[in-house]
Amino acid sequence: MTKELPKRSEVKREDTWAIEDMYADPAAWEEDLKKARQLSQQAESLKATMTDSAANLLSVLALTAQCEELLSFTHGYASRASDVDTQNMENQAKMQKVTSLAVEISERLAFLEPAILAMSEETLKAYFTKEPGLALYELQIQEILRTRKHRLSAELEELVAATGEMQNTPGNVFSMFNNADLKFPEITDENGDQVRITSGRFISMECSTDRRVRKEAFEKLYHTYRGFENTLAAAYSGQVKQQMFLAKARKYGSTLEAAVDENNVSPAVYQNLLETVQDNLDKLHRYVGLRKKCLGLEELHMYDIYVPMVADADRKIPFAEAKETVLLALEPLGERYVEIVKEAFESRWIDVYENEGKRSGAYAAGVYGTHPFVLLNYDQKLDDMFTLAHEMGHAMHSYLSNEAQPYIYARYRIFVAEVASTCNEVLLMEYLLDRTSDKKERAYLINHFLDSFKSTVYRQTMFAEYEKTTNAMAEAGESLTADALRKVYYDLNCKYYGPDIVSDEEIGWEWCRIPHFYYNFYVYQYATGFSAAVAIARRILKEGRPAVEDYLRFLSGGCTKSPVELLKIAGVDMATKKPIQAALELFGELLDEMEELV
Repeated sequence: MTKELPKRSEVKREDTWAIEDMYADPAAWEEDLKKARQLSQQAESLKATMTDSAANLLSVLALTAQCEELLSFTHGYASRASDVDTQNMENQAKMQKVTSLAVEISERLAFLEPAILAMSEETLKAYFTKEPGLALYELQIQEILRTRKHRLSAELEELVAATGEMQNTPGNVFSMFNNADLKFPEITDENGDQVRITSGRFISMECSTDRRVRKEAFEKLYHTYRGFENTLAAAYSGQVKQQMFLAKARKYGSTLEAAVDENNVSPAVYQNLLETVQDNLDKLHRYVGLRKKCLGLEELHMYDIYVPMVADADRKIPFAEAKETVLLALEPLGERYVEIVKEAFESRWIDVYENEGKRSGAYAAGVYGTHPFVLLNYDQKLDDMFTLAHEMGHAMHSYLSNEAQPYIYARYRIFVAEVASTCNEVLLMEYLLDRTSDKKERAYLINHFLDSFKSTVYRQTMFAEYEKTTNAMAEAGESLTADALRKVYYDLNCKYYGPDIVSDEEIGWEWCRIPHFYYNFYVYQYATGFSAAVAIARRILKEGRPAVEDYLRFLSGGCTKSPVELLKIAGVDMATKKPIQAALELFGELLDEMEELV
């Protein structure tokens, strides 16, 4: 009998997120779309006179902020509805409608930044003196001025804004293909049942202690992707081409430079990560050798990379138990932090289990004006409990920034986005390790921590090098064909994982299934964020309240400073290689202990 996923309508209400907290009446969503359009039209009506007076400048900035806040809220509602049931055409229509409106509004308001850039510093200073209300927007204006040399005329900014939907097309094509259209074959699981491979189930299958299940799932998943490699290569090539278009239009030297500058981060930070990790690949090779030894295999294959190295220590963790454990692990962050997380658990901020058509993976989405929402595909694994802790870190970062900052400064930069989430994971790991003296259980937990390092620092850096390499290829005029992309990915896999593992042919198609390759140089921030989080968590456990207070100030900072400066508040300097090297040295220390335990 085949085990199929439940339909969305079959999922228990208590296991779904309370999207009605945003709009109890869907008609109110439609009304807010109209209000957002009206606000943008009001702002546009002041276009010709915007810089004539301090009062006019303030009016345009205030109207724009109100419009963007409302647009963000309506988009958040449509996204949450769509992501839990990508097969629902009504939800897809909502997403298309709000996305089209976002492009329309972006085009309409494209005059704002060029107009500010055209103002003299003397005029701006005079306006700030004359109109106290402008003080709220000073940081916003400073950020616009920071990128002055990359800004275009009002007419060209309007033209670029009009390409918004086209820019999103490669990612949308991949998302719909991967989450709604692509169907994988079935395999026979450990119990003899026929189970269909899904994106959500794949890693669980790769964690199976039955090697036949791992191998079969691995081969069938990647052979399925292989059948669509040319389509996916075209989608990814389109993604890179639109990044190239925007980088060139804004006079950046490369897509990488354009991407990191958007977050006010130097390309040197990206390069520091690549260099530091490559200098420490010996530790990953050593990890692979240890995995091969622990599993007792003559040949270690890529489908053996997820299964726990410690046998018989794995167990199912019901969601209720996971919530309780996470709350206890986060106690070092203070009573109020824990109370907010508890409220999230009790008030349906979380969509828990996989259902048919639900987006794969996990995320937390903070929307200004309501509580955050967390999407999971919980499967009772240890890794799923860590994912819960991880996503609640994101949620708390959004909650505290939204609480402390006005809308225009509440959204933190992507560069710091993975710090809070990973800090929670480190605290959970330390909590679990502190409460076991059993050698097998301790080895199992360290195995998980090592795997987190492998996945978040090494693997994401490999992804980052893949993005850097493929973008550079396109910028040099090379075609991003399926063969070229497969070769780049396969060669990187061999370099990173080393000689003690067989880099199976199928791993060359893994690039086909990575959604983050459509996020414009996003993945390196997982690795830098993980490194920063390790330093922050260890400081919290060592120093207590002073470190917690610094950390909570960082979480409440939104985008009021550059990402590197914000992290300095929490005691970490990511302008140097030091945090990355320190994290990798901890990886080495954990390897030492693991070798002693097994």
